[in-house]
Amino acid sequence: MKTYYVYLMASTSRTLYTGVTNNLERRVLQHRRKLLPGFTAHYNINRLVYFEVYGEIADAIAREKQIKSWGRMKKINLIESANRDWNDLSAGWYGAQSTAPGPKRKKQSERDSSQGSE
Repeated sequence: MKTYYVYLMASTSRTLYTGVTNNLERRVLQHRRKLLPGFTAHYNINRLVYFEVYGEIADAIAREKQIKSWGRMKKINLIESANRDWNDLSAGWYGAQSTAPGPKRKKQSERDSSQGSE
């Protein structure tokens, strides 16, 4: 069974964008890297602030249309019902943008000295 997502993304100034996708990680990355020309690239919308999961594309599209028809305050209330502080829900999904430290790399001198000890 496929999974579909209705999602809301925001800029740091809280400009909002609502979309639907079958691959949320890929779509968020496309928005972040501005690979999708248009509204999200122009307004630097790059933070995932809300999403819902659906098993049927028709349900996801209907929900996306419903949310898009709402006024700004209703969208804000929806976001804040699940994400009061507008945290980026995709923080840490991508290696270079992760807030967690990566694996420690050995310094060149450590690598050189360990090669001769085998």
